[in-house]
Amino acid sequence: MYSNNSSSLRDALCFFMDEEKGHEIGYVQYPQSMMNVTKNDLYGNSLNVIFKMEFPGIDANGGPMYIGTGCFHMRVDWKRVADIKIEGNARDLEEECKVLASCAYEENTQWGIEVGLKYGCLLKDGMTGSSIRCRGWRSVYFNPERKGFLGLAPTTLLQTLVQQERWSGGELQILLSRHGPFFDGYKNIPLKLLLSYCIYFLWAANCFPTLYYVVVPSLCLLRGISLFPKASSPWIHAFAYAFFAD
Repeated sequence: MYSNNSSSLRDALCFFMDEEKGHEIGYVQYPQSMMNVTKNDLYGNSLNVIFKMEFPGIDANGGPMYIGTGCFHMRVDWKRVADIKIEGNARDLEEECKVLASCAYEENTQWGIEVGLKYGCLLKDGMTGSSIRCRGWRSVYFNPERKGFLGLAPTTLLQTLVQQERWSGGELQILLSRHGPFFDGYKNIPLKLLLSYCIYFLWAANCFPTLYYVVVPSLCLLRGISLFPKASSPWIHAFAYAFFAD
């Protein structure tokens, strides 16, 4: 992803500096827009349904999820622990910088657990966003006319399937995690927002009703089994309700 709008940072600061609600906002999320999507968009990589329909509705319910890109954060929302100020001289600071540059800097520390991106999940950005929301921070979705950020979408079916497998599997992992919003954030996240997030948390589990919808009607047609009850059957009321409810 790269910046496509020089006003993105200024627009995000308007939310953070709001006198009434700015202190509650942890991050401002922009849509993930793609610049290489073909005209027919065979694999649905433009994600228009998510960013033009679902995210505005989720924003009305309390704020979108963190999608890992195109986002501005308040620095304090990245950590659960308080800052510890340590005074020292230049020599000590130089030694600390050497440790910072090493590969073992994060070992036996709070990084990846209480500070920064959360590790140990297929979708570490989703887990990080969930952790931020569980601590009571709000989020804002902002989709200006000029796209704030542009990126590259998968160009083949295999790339698309691999990407969506990681997304769906990671979301389900977050749902089942004890640090997920249903277990760790039910006090700070409204129920209506939790239900809105289920669209993505249950993405992988949705394969079962989809498979049923594809296989069972085909088998019934091949075996001559009626898919709908007779008009005299009491089950016709359930079908009638489902038809008129849509």
